[in-house]
Amino acid sequence: MQARDAMQEKEFQLKIFSGTANPKLAEEIAGFLGENLGKISISRFSDGEVNLEIQESVRGHDLFFIQPTCDPTNETLMELLLFLDAAKRASAKRITAVIPYYGYARQDRKSAPRTPISAKLVADLITVAGANRILAVDLHAAQIQGFFNIQLDNLSAKLLIAEDIAEKKLPNLCIVSPDIGGIRRARDLSKLLGAKLAVVDKLRTEPNKSQVMNIIGKVDGKHCVLVDDIIDTAGTMCAAAKELKKKRALSVRAYASHAILSGKAIKRIEESPLKEVVVSDSTPLNGKAKKCKKIRVFSVAELLSKAINNIHTSQSVSELFEADKQVKLV
Repeated sequence: MQARDAMQEKEFQLKIFSGTANPKLAEEIAGFLGENLGKISISRFSDGEVNLEIQESVRGHDLFFIQPTCDPTNETLMELLLFLDAAKRASAKRITAVIPYYGYARQDRKSAPRTPISAKLVADLITVAGANRILAVDLHAAQIQGFFNIQLDNLSAKLLIAEDIAEKKLPNLCIVSPDIGGIRRARDLSKLLGAKLAVVDKLRTEPNKSQVMNIIGKVDGKHCVLVDDIIDTAGTMCAAAKELKKKRALSVRAYASHAILSGKAIKRIEESPLKEVVVSDSTPLNGKAKKCKKIRVFSVAELLSKAINNIHTSQSVSELFEADKQVKLV
């Protein structure tokens, strides 16, 4: 009996693989776990199709494929789907898709007639391709968890953000949500830090374009920290920063879990009154972003490695992202 149990334990081996989206993050996660990345070949046919091959046996093993579906979104998503299919056909015992940034998340409902619910479609594709479990970081909308009929763990980077803010020891601190939808995220951080709370009331005129209407809350004489899940074109964040300075905020910083930074984002950040923009490494920074002196990166590698270890060893994952159960930072 002991020999059989030992054999089963040996067969259910942890294996970590990476797509091409963010190999540096995958290497750091593997390093925390004391593992090497699995052998995989990802290339392109001459017409642009993805050619993927897992180059080692995965039969009976516990696989984790690390792939944020960031730019180029369609290609990184396709790599993820092909890996899941390949692993399923190779008889892996369990396949977990580790998606630090979940692309196509911003269309999570029918906001207008004749529009898709892209987040649901992508969830269906991932499930059908062969994923048994999903591990994500700060989904754009909490309801995306309900789009999956498989287990999904939505980790939060808010405790890491709170710790970083606390280290600055800013007096008269005010956490600011850049829109109404992000109030819960900002409220959680304000409670952790014992800070005041304010909200930017904005009007979104079209995708990636918005207009600041009002600031709800007192920001006069305060060090303000804007907190969001995604910084894409940085239009909302920079407009909010300008409005906060008009309201006599002492300083304005911005934190976000995911740095997409497309279009004129870097130019806007450099020209804005933002003192600092702090983002996670869930997605790799592009060339312009790396050169921007206002941008600083914190890592989610250790957080993800702990979650992967807990999933593999059947321990609790919720303790890693239920920040209200942690010791308060005030």
